[in-house]
Order: sequence, then structure tokens, then C-alpha cells
Amino acid sequence: MPFIGRKTMLGRLRKRVAARQPIIGAGAGTGISAKFAERGGVDLIIIYNSGRFRMAGRGSLAGLMPYGDANAIVVDMAREVLPVVRDVAVLAGVCGTDPFRIMPVFLRELKAMGFDGVQNFPTVGLIDGTLRQNLEETGMGYDLEVAMIREARTLDLLTCPYVFDADSAREMARAGADVLVAHLGLTTKGSIGAKTALTLDQAAARVQAMHDAARAVREDVFVICHGGPIAEPADVEYVLAHTTGVDGFFGASSIERFATEVGIEEQARRFRSLALPDEPGNGTRQPATGNRESGTGPGGPARRKAAKKTVTSRR
Repeated sequence: MPFIGRKTMLGRLRKRVAARQPIIGAGAGTGISAKFAERGGVDLIIIYNSGRFRMAGRGSLAGLMPYGDANAIVVDMAREVLPVVRDVAVLAGVCGTDPFRIMPVFLRELKAMGFDGVQNFPTVGLIDGTLRQNLEETGMGYDLEVAMIREARTLDLLTCPYVFDADSAREMARAGADVLVAHLGLTTKGSIGAKTALTLDQAAARVQAMHDAARAVREDVFVICHGGPIAEPADVEYVLAHTTGVDGFFGASSIERFATEVGIEEQARRFRSLALPDEPGNGTRQPATGNRESGTGPGGPARRKAAKKTVTSRR
């Protein structure tokens, strides 16, 4: 796929919003997910380690666990996804707190591979309580993710970071982020979705707060919503109708996992519902008669003995 410059992508997004259409981003854990998300008309495709885990049947939060090198996984996924996408910006999910990467060098490598932009994932923004405080205190905090987005902006990469509250929205807006993704937690619904989440009204209020905080810093920043109870198109429609100025939606589980779960199961059930045709003639398949051990059925000892005698008589 050709590299799509930041200014070109921002122009496309502005046209989308001006036409009163939401910006739609899609997570892709496989090449076929990316290929058909593009066919479906999405504006952005994001690949990161959780996509691989999700499409392996594991919960998306596996991406926050020590199950692999997140930045190495996204590089490996690039070989599968980038060649099949034709004209949609593809963003890399970058673990900005990775202490084993020189981040400016790594970002240049991603751009050279063909990525058009970045997102901060895995992110400590999904962690709270004492663990989050300890991460911040020991040099593995959200500020490193902000710094990664700021560096990516200097490289003319499209930047679409996750934000979690008004403070993180302001920080990312000041860092020059192009599209803020208001994250409301693990997506509900489906076979491996969250069971605990906000209501849609609570979600709308939080998205609005993040939007307002970001726009107070920069009027030109886009804000889209993601996660929590916003799982289906009707949920997105509800949140957009109950907020002001929110520009769209980013779906990962909502787009690729749900479609896979429902699509494969329904297709398999359609095949499972098929019946074998009746045998021609009498309309049903008849079981073989007789008994093999007594020799009265096909292939029994009596039949085999007769066959042997027949062969002998021909010699």
C-alpha cells in the first residue's frame, strides 16, 4: 500500500465530517479483517497486539498482559496487513512505555515499513489504583505515551491516541494529536466481552467531557468514541445523538470480533442444517440385511466361501 500523508488523511477526515458522516476506525487482527474493513468503507485501520489475541479467541485485555513483546507483535502483523490494504491509512499500536526501544528510532522504522500513523497501545491508561500509581512513580507512566505521540507528530505520522479522561485529553491535544479516541473501557457483548461497563448515558457524558477538554486546547482536534457499552451501531448512534461535536467511532471487537463470532457460527449452522438426499428409487436409504457372522448378509463367511469355490473351479 502507498504511504498516505498526514495532511491527505486529515483532509479526508474533514470532508467526512463536513458531509455529516462519522469517522469510522477499525481494529484489525488479521489481514482479512483489514481487507474487508476497507471494503466496508472505514476511514482508519489500526493494528496492535490485542488484535492478534482477540482473533485467537482471547479477551482484548490480553494485550496488557506479559504474553509477548507488543511492539514486536505489531511489526510482525504488519507483514500480513499492510500488503492487503489499498487506500486507507493503517496505524500501528505502539507501546510507548517500552523501555527496550529507542522510541524516535522505532517510530521511523514503522514509517519506513509503510505505517501511516500510530496509536498508544498497549496503554497504562487502562490501569488504575495502586498499580497505576506505581507505574507512574517508576518511569512507566502515561507521560511516555504522550511523548511518543509528540514525536510521531514531528515525523508527519497521523496520531490517534487513546484518552481516558479530561486530563489525558488535554495532554494529548497539547502534544499535537490529530484524532483523540475517548476510551470507555473493555467493549461489552459477544463471547469474550466485558460484563461490567457504564451505561450509554454515562458513556456519553464521559465522551463529552473529554471532547470539551480537548477542544479547549485545540479547536482542530477530532474526537471519536470507543469501547465500554458502545458496541453496536445503535449504541454509536445513541452516543453521537447525546453528545455535541463528537466526530465518530473506533471499533475493534465491535467490527472484527462480533462479525467473526456471528458470521462463522451462522454459516456453520446453515451447513449443519443440511440433510442428505433420499436414495433414488425407494426414497430412503435401506440398511444392509442379514448377519455377517452367520454368513447370510453381504460379505459373510458363507458368501466368502462361495466366492473361493468359484475361483477354484476356474483354474
